[in-house]
Amino acid sequence: MLRGLIGIISVVWGVLAASGAVFAATGPWWSTDHGAVRLIAESNAVGSAAKIRLGLHFKMKPGWKIYWRSPGDAGFPPRPNWNGSKNLADIKIDWPTPIRFSVTGLETIGYKKEVVLPLTVQPVEAGKPLTVKATVPYLTCEEICVPYEAKLSLALPAGPASSSSEGYLINKFVALVPKKVTGANDRISSVSVIGPSGTQTLQVAAAISGTPDLLIEGPRGFRFSKAKIITQDETGKTVFASLVSSPIKSVKAGKPLDLAGKDIVLTLLGDAKGAIELKTKPLARVVVQTPPPVSFSTFLSILALAVIGGLILNLMPCVLPVLSLKMLSVIGHGGEEPRVVRKGFLASAAGILVSFLVLGSTAVILKAAGQATGWGIQFQQPVFLTAMAVVVALFAANLWGMFEIRLPSFLSDRAATVGQGQTGQGQGMAGHFATGAFAALLATPCSAPFLGTAVGFALARGAFEIYAIFTALGLGLALPYLLVAAFPALANRFPKPGNWMITLRKILAFALAATAVWLLTVLDTQIGRPAAFATAGLLIVMVAVIALHHRSSEQRRKLVMSGAVIVGLLAILVPPQLGQVSAKSGAVSATHWQKFDPSAISRHIAAGKTVFVDVTADWCVTCKVNKALVLDTKAISERLKDKNIVAMRADWTRPDPVITAFLQRFMRYGIPFNVVFGPQAPQGIVLPELLRRETVISALVAAQTKRALAVK
Repeated sequence: MLRGLIGIISVVWGVLAASGAVFAATGPWWSTDHGAVRLIAESNAVGSAAKIRLGLHFKMKPGWKIYWRSPGDAGFPPRPNWNGSKNLADIKIDWPTPIRFSVTGLETIGYKKEVVLPLTVQPVEAGKPLTVKATVPYLTCEEICVPYEAKLSLALPAGPASSSSEGYLINKFVALVPKKVTGANDRISSVSVIGPSGTQTLQVAAAISGTPDLLIEGPRGFRFSKAKIITQDETGKTVFASLVSSPIKSVKAGKPLDLAGKDIVLTLLGDAKGAIELKTKPLARVVVQTPPPVSFSTFLSILALAVIGGLILNLMPCVLPVLSLKMLSVIGHGGEEPRVVRKGFLASAAGILVSFLVLGSTAVILKAAGQATGWGIQFQQPVFLTAMAVVVALFAANLWGMFEIRLPSFLSDRAATVGQGQTGQGQGMAGHFATGAFAALLATPCSAPFLGTAVGFALARGAFEIYAIFTALGLGLALPYLLVAAFPALANRFPKPGNWMITLRKILAFALAATAVWLLTVLDTQIGRPAAFATAGLLIVMVAVIALHHRSSEQRRKLVMSGAVIVGLLAILVPPQLGQVSAKSGAVSATHWQKFDPSAISRHIAAGKTVFVDVTADWCVTCKVNKALVLDTKAISERLKDKNIVAMRADWTRPDPVITAFLQRFMRYGIPFNVVFGPQAPQGIVLPELLRRETVISALVAAQTKRALAVK
């Protein structure tokens, strides 16, 4: 009777075991004073799959933590040993997204409260019972650290797989495991190493929509500081930097190890899309972070280049809108005393020099604050664009004769009163000064020959060099004014003022009106068409209010002008608040141009291709000239469409830390910037600011072949 009962129980047990109903998919807790750990399974039986999902489940008491696979400055992660397991061929651990702990200067990475490390198990024989035994050394810390060694086990019977009560918990943490991406991804665009072995910096450019953090794992012998954000814009484009230390020296050379070309793993945290993990090899970047000292004679030669570059700016398209003011100013001095002529042109030269000193001071302040600096970057700011549009509109309206009153001193100009019966003697110096300052500001979207070299030298160094170079640039731009001031008789070479100037004033005003329209198109690209239209509408209202001045009574004229000032201020301040990032920024205009991707350059070079990079912006007039005369011509376009050439266009219309970092790689701080990479030129061939078709073609050939090149 008893034997029969035992037999029945055995049969029932076997049936239930086969169904998995009585087997909880959990192992026993291994408990301590500071938490507990166990093994859990996603299903109640092994099923027939080639792989089975388990989990290493930790629960920590409040305040206590365990460590991630790369713990940081201290600690060690759980390191399971699977000896004693049965039917176990392989087991892989995944690590959910951790958190960072910063305590007393130490940076550690790990987990608090609860975590499940997902385990992917491959049995020796699918469908057979599985027994997992684990010895798990781990460290748990609060104010003190306590090492433990847990003894765990879990047995899963054979039978159909069915979801366990712990499956949801495993899947919850599986979803937190960073997604593995390849080198060609849309979130980490550039990984590079700066500096020589032993004093290197790892720099990573990424696009992230949340609060960013970057975890770095490298090969044996390398340690990484906490990744710091060095630049970030409103769209989430971020550049991280981490100091690399290498105490281990190579056996052959006896030097610190070089990180370039070594495997590293990057984990990008904080993105609303979820964490990602990238295994890559950083490229060496040729950047001189601490420029070498230069001799006094070299410094003088750089100053001379700056003066020449500033002088050439007078011939660049950026300054052409100011030509109307220059011409009217010179003509207006015809027949005047040399003393008056000299004072007027010295005032304009002073305006230019002061503007360049202001630009230099801005660069010094930004550099001291760790922000990006560059030539013409103020045109990346919508408020600057709207302010310039207001100034240009006032000048144009005045030249058109829409009002015949003197502008406020900070906007007045001698040319505005020429031919209206005003001698201007004893007045208008503020106007001459403003004309010079205006010319200097409008010159900054252009990059003339020699200017890029001088500005790059200055911005890579300290405040003294910045002020010296920017003063030399201003002196070069002011040389024509100083020439007339030195020889006032030159002003008398022009025709005497007369009624014919009324027509000339109206014609030249079109240049300023076109400049205002151009500024609005840049604003459209930066923050959208509604903001551009709002600015245009407010400018029209401002000019219309001013035009009513003479039709108003004497008592109302002050009220009318006050209204014009208010509308002008609204035109400067309101539209940027209405704007948003424009989808057009960063787009490419032709099918053979690809979007800028610095991380892809090395892959193209490895595939034997040539890469042509064009860094441009809507506010860069020299860039547009290069496109019209060289890059968009049939000869160059056809060559860039070659299957062995990759043409990339980087749009710097808005601030972009990735493009800024790319420019600084070559110690460049302004645009246009063009560089060609290839199998014979992996570090790049930098082209001059003003392009010629022969120069571009020669660089493309030299980057692909061993032919020698002298880029001129």
